[in-house]
Amino acid sequence: MRRPGAPASWIWWRMLRQVLRRGLQSFCHRLGLCVSRHPVFFLTVPAVLTITFGLSALNRFQPEGDLERLVAPSHSLAKIERSLAGSLFPLDQSKSQLYSDLHTPGRYGRVILLSPPGDNILLQAEGILQTHRAVLEMKDGRNSFIGHQLGGVVEVPNSRDQRVKSARAIQITYYLQTYGSATQDLIGEKWENEFCKLMKKLQEEHQDLQLYSLASFSLWRDFHKTSILARSKVLVSLVLILTTATLSSSMKDCLRSKPFLGLLGVLTVCISIATAAGIFFITDGKYNSTLLGIPFFAMGHGTKGVFELLSGWRRTRENLPFKDRVADAYSDVMVTYTMTSSLYFITFGMGASPFTNIEAVKVFCQNMCVSILLNYFYIFSFFGSCLVFAGQLEQNRYHSIFCCKIPSAEYLDRKPVWFQTVMSDGHQQTSHHETNPYQHHFIQHFLREHYNEWITNIYVKPFVVILYLIYASFSFMGCLQISDGANIINLLASDSPSVSYAMVQQKYFSNYSPVIGFYIYEPLEYWNNSVQEDLRRLCSGFTAVSWMEQYYQFLKVSNISANNKSDFISVLQSSFLKKPEFQHFRNDIIFSKAGDENNIIASRLYLVARTSRDKQKEVIEVLEKLRPLSLSKSIRFIVFNPSFVFMDHYGLSVTVPVLIAGSGVLLVLVLTFFLVIHPLGNFWLILSVTSIELGVLGLMTLWNIDMDCISILCLIYTLNFAIDHCAPLLYTFVLATEHTRTQCIKSSLQEHGTAILQNVTSFLIGLVPLLFVPSNLTFTLFKCLLLTGGCTLLHCFVILPVFLTFFPPSKKHHKKKKRAKRKEREEIECIEIQENPDHVTTV
Repeated sequence: MRRPGAPASWIWWRMLRQVLRRGLQSFCHRLGLCVSRHPVFFLTVPAVLTITFGLSALNRFQPEGDLERLVAPSHSLAKIERSLAGSLFPLDQSKSQLYSDLHTPGRYGRVILLSPPGDNILLQAEGILQTHRAVLEMKDGRNSFIGHQLGGVVEVPNSRDQRVKSARAIQITYYLQTYGSATQDLIGEKWENEFCKLMKKLQEEHQDLQLYSLASFSLWRDFHKTSILARSKVLVSLVLILTTATLSSSMKDCLRSKPFLGLLGVLTVCISIATAAGIFFITDGKYNSTLLGIPFFAMGHGTKGVFELLSGWRRTRENLPFKDRVADAYSDVMVTYTMTSSLYFITFGMGASPFTNIEAVKVFCQNMCVSILLNYFYIFSFFGSCLVFAGQLEQNRYHSIFCCKIPSAEYLDRKPVWFQTVMSDGHQQTSHHETNPYQHHFIQHFLREHYNEWITNIYVKPFVVILYLIYASFSFMGCLQISDGANIINLLASDSPSVSYAMVQQKYFSNYSPVIGFYIYEPLEYWNNSVQEDLRRLCSGFTAVSWMEQYYQFLKVSNISANNKSDFISVLQSSFLKKPEFQHFRNDIIFSKAGDENNIIASRLYLVARTSRDKQKEVIEVLEKLRPLSLSKSIRFIVFNPSFVFMDHYGLSVTVPVLIAGSGVLLVLVLTFFLVIHPLGNFWLILSVTSIELGVLGLMTLWNIDMDCISILCLIYTLNFAIDHCAPLLYTFVLATEHTRTQCIKSSLQEHGTAILQNVTSFLIGLVPLLFVPSNLTFTLFKCLLLTGGCTLLHCFVILPVFLTFFPPSKKHHKKKKRAKRKEREEIECIEIQENPDHVTTV
């Protein structure tokens, strides 16, 4: 019947929602019947797929070798600038110049020699020279150029020419000349390996000096070192998750306890991940350390489906055949699980789109999409078949662990207490008219008898509101302090030589930026005073190594006038560049000849900026200030350093996937606002997910986590993890028909609280071994996922149960309906009594 005052459009929307919901439940019910009727088939097909693709994964395993392609932004302006700089000034023409490394990282070996505290590195020349001679005596190391600099410098007081009094460290760099040749590159790689071994040997010989070495392949090696270090820890995580799932699925009732289902559920997720890895490698995918997070991401979603199906089974009636119970569990659980799996696929699918500018994020999202699809298929097929067999054993009264027939109550009464404890099937509870024996599960019992009453207590609610205000304040504070993570060190093993070298370099060599190449790629009137003034203005604030400054000083000292083009170029070629002290500037100028006239078509100079301790952030600011000047000034130039490839628009590149994924989730939820289950359910879901996402983002920042590719992937996962756990709770609440909101939220927690608590607990316990992996990447992964699980648990069990008790949806119309039905029933009973006063109708 139509409710008085309700508009016709609302009635149609409500009917459409009910039709869709019942249609989805009917489909899932039929799916459950199909699985229960053919369990062997649905058990065999996933197993065959795992064997086929899992073995192929072992044969085709190949690590990613190009770290720049993986971590640096794909569409970077710095890469275009590098290409232009390389075409103007080829690397093989730089000869023995320090700046030959400006175009490409190339092959090199670096060493920092650090003196003990209080000592002067300048007084240990013998140790430095011995190290230097040992490097030069290495095979194939003769063609290297040596660049050096001092760190931790103390200047002579009141010295006009900034004379050096002492220094703590000296850095020596050996650049190899490979020129892109494959043979020379192999020789260079071999030289770098020998260089690192030599540095370890020299460290043992010179105890008075500390040596920190770095080679061009060190970053790649230490990036992949995380995977090697984490192998045993991932296995420990799996064992912990298996143990937690097994224990949390157990009961004292040996008939209804399902420890093996918890164990098989985790194994189901594991074989789906192995199958997804096999498909990834078959399609020529290459492994990298960021993919280490996929087992944890997939496990957090897959085990949620496992525990929800197990809870759905326990909510079914015991007097039904086991096949019908499986179908009822599917119709109760798989609708929501299908929706959350679809949102996982949408968000990570958007992360794998061409809009994502970080290749590591794109590869991860592609692999995650395959894992989610296989995860969903394996849950309803493989685990569903396991549920069918477990239901058959339960219906035939077999022990859940030993698979033997459970003896009768009379037989148990004659046995010892330990035997009764092991073989008890809960007949004592059923004799007391227990409507649902599964209520005796320890988590279910705790929620029903203790927690639900406590969290909905009127005296607890003010403290929960205060807690949420504190949570929101810290989250907002953290969101205002977000910093990007362009530092590649965040992805390396923490005890690796690369990290040690970077820490020492940051401490003692952070006063100046890297050498920045300043390339003028168009003809310019260098002899014009206004052009010279523009160049000085552009270079102000930098320490410049420039042929122009040296040439202008040469003209001034020699008292030569070169105010026109012909004189300027003539003196430059015939006099300045032929002097020994200025010959190295020949590689910085490109001449062209048109007839009898020479022209300067391009040139370069080198800039070094004064920086503070946070050198990388200041270099990014310098880059962002110089680039706009190249468009606004008459001088056309580009600036480049190999590190710019990793820094260029990194913050924007890593935040775009989260924005796209978040927009996709909101779009889907808004489009289904009037279609799926209940509009207020989607409204509360949007608010909850937004609160959790912003909370994780803000607390990440306060925990010193930068916005690198790992934290971005965790933020995308947070969106889905929050939906996975909040959606069933909220939709059950808005559809509940109890008298009050408090009773509705109690019913929701009693129905889904066990599965949520089981999943989040096993998820967080599985993260603990990551703490013992000495890697910055795993530390970031642990922190982000810990915040994800913690914030989700806080919202599901603390914030939502309180806020839903005094915010819409209202439950008054349900109360009115029940009162009307009760009044109508009482009137019928009164009429029956009046018609037949000798007979009293029982209610």
